[in-house]
Amino acid sequence: MKLYNIALHSLSRRKSKTIFLIIGLVLAVSSVVTLITVSENVNKSVALDLDEYGANIVISPKSDELVINYGGLNVGGVNLSNAQLNNEDINSIKKIKNKDNISIIAPKLLNITSVENKKVIVTGISITDELRLKKWWKIIGKREIQENEVLIGSKIKQKLNFGLNNNIMLNGSRFKIAGIIEETGSQDDAMIFMNLGEAQELFKQKSKLSLIEVAALCYDCPIEEIVSQTSNQLPKAEVTAVRQTIESKMSTIQRFEQFSFGLSIVILIISMLIVFTNVNASVNERTAEIGVIKAVGFTGINIATIFFYEVLIGSLIAGIFGYAIGIYVSKLIVPLLGTTNQGGISFNFYTLLAATALSIVVGLLSSIYPVFRANNLDPTVAFRSL
Repeated sequence: MKLYNIALHSLSRRKSKTIFLIIGLVLAVSSVVTLITVSENVNKSVALDLDEYGANIVISPKSDELVINYGGLNVGGVNLSNAQLNNEDINSIKKIKNKDNISIIAPKLLNITSVENKKVIVTGISITDELRLKKWWKIIGKREIQENEVLIGSKIKQKLNFGLNNNIMLNGSRFKIAGIIEETGSQDDAMIFMNLGEAQELFKQKSKLSLIEVAALCYDCPIEEIVSQTSNQLPKAEVTAVRQTIESKMSTIQRFEQFSFGLSIVILIISMLIVFTNVNASVNERTAEIGVIKAVGFTGINIATIFFYEVLIGSLIAGIFGYAIGIYVSKLIVPLLGTTNQGGISFNFYTLLAATALSIVVGLLSSIYPVFRANNLDPTVAFRSL
């Protein structure tokens, strides 16, 4: 009879102990799979939400002379008609290696002009992209501006006493105020926004851009790589990652990972104690059996192999069932967390292999001491228990 046959026979004989062993490992594997799957889903959801909530890369011309700040870029104090960026740069950004990680490209042309003897910044924007980028904008009136229409910030409204549907003269042309952006607490409050094409024509800067804001999905791609690739495509531009945004993302994701890792370790330790107790009790109960086996010529290695086979078989079964239960529980938990579960949770062969391997490792490590005891059991002592 082969050693694994002896192990199978022993497992079938001791059904309650076998089931207890498998349940202990199933709880560990399913808990770890659930934690990892939910954590990964939450991390991805948080990253995607943060990625889509504003720009995390600013592209600007290389210049040290500007003094008015816009989103980390100085834009005042010089003749902005010398902007080095142009519409073609947008296409260049779309050609980088990680172009699929680019979510939004929002180009801008900024100019300083006078309105009622007061200096204001007029910003040409792609209104569709800008609204996607700045989801926090609350606009009184129209959101989608048409030809000869503008949006104004709350400070422009207050200081110049403009209202909805009033006309405003910009660089000699008349525009209708189609919408007023409620206070944001940013530089947008003191700006006037119009369609990019109209701004380029109005200020005689055809195809010119002052800066480009980019929202990059950096969950599965380091933001530094996107910055580097964009810099290579635009050698005359300065590409900067907005550090505050990146650090916020990384901090949030790291907290989730640390929590999941810590809880997984605790669960694994508890599982190892369960397996250790089970195998140790099995050795105590089978003292006489071990003595007989040794008496008929089985070596210590043979006895250790039998016990390890028992644990291995139980671990394999526990790994498969634990993975299945973990995935099922994850599917129940994730919707309750309200995450942006775009990809869903599905079968992953590599995760199954990892779960099974984890179950085997936990089972075998927990069995080392009890098996060592069985291996060193004196046959004469064992026979006394008969």
